[in-house]
Amino acid sequence: MERSVPYTVPLGQREVFQALQRLHMTIFSQSVSPCGKFLASGNNYGQIAIFSLSAALSSEAKEESKKPIVIFQAHDGPVYSMVSTDRHLFSAGDGEVKAWLWVEILKKGCKELWRRQPPYRTSLEVPEINALLLVPKENSLILAGGDCQLHTMDLETGTFTQALRGHTDYIHCLALRERNPEVLSGGEDGSVRLWDLRMAKEVQTIEECSRPHNGRWIGCLATDSDWMVCGGGPALTLWHLRSSTPTTIFPMWAPQKHVTFYQDLILSAGQGPCVNQWQLSGELKAQVPSSSPGLLSLSLNQQPAAPECKVLTAAGSSCRVDVFTNLGYRAFSLSF
Repeated sequence: MERSVPYTVPLGQREVFQALQRLHMTIFSQSVSPCGKFLASGNNYGQIAIFSLSAALSSEAKEESKKPIVIFQAHDGPVYSMVSTDRHLFSAGDGEVKAWLWVEILKKGCKELWRRQPPYRTSLEVPEINALLLVPKENSLILAGGDCQLHTMDLETGTFTQALRGHTDYIHCLALRERNPEVLSGGEDGSVRLWDLRMAKEVQTIEECSRPHNGRWIGCLATDSDWMVCGGGPALTLWHLRSSTPTTIFPMWAPQKHVTFYQDLILSAGQGPCVNQWQLSGELKAQVPSSSPGLLSLSLNQQPAAPECKVLTAAGSSCRVDVFTNLGYRAFSLSF
């Protein structure tokens, strides 16, 4: 009987395949390590790449310094969201969240610590988990996505403790009001909902008032005490939460996919190859070009342990992660 010989992909074909992968890559998520010196990026192929920010920012950096120190397969589908604690990296994909130890990742021992699946309504349901949010005071993790619910997981026991229902379509984004603690969620139904975690109930609903041709979905939101900024299909808008009043509508009609408060500015990114800097009054201060035709995530590295790595990173519809050492220009790009 003739023995079958295992087929191996020739080197040239492998290089072509990898080039095609990079060409069609989307980077959905980013998270900075607890030491502030490394950046994790998750793509549409379920891979997580770890970059050394300290090496890339060094005066002796070479092109090799801007490539991943390790790439590992984290999920079968896209890595939609990631967050980090002082020990763990959490990543979310289709229907599951996984935990990884940063100390093991940096040793290139990329073996999952555990995986959890929220209690979905049917065993056949595998919705994407679009957003993860840490609630440090409660030592909990909030998950939200395609099943239109917010799931709370106790990080000490790994158990899901509550499910918050109210959205009528899937959820895109989460933000934390730490003082209360309360969580804001925005979704495809066009609403932003405010949840009291201790009472486990919805306490406020904001229906976006600006409805352009892009649709009603809320794709990004951020909060700073009594203020919230949100956008997506509707124009990016600043709201006063206590009075549920929109105070500023920013003149940016392209859908925005990520927004954050930074000092006295609001930073946003989405459709279009730039990071937008807004005054709270609504004035566009600057548009800083990026290397990607569209952006899906911004990450501000403000870890006090690594002030030399204080940067803004932006990623989206390409294999590159742009690094901004100040807000005025792109210094260089990291590449998957």
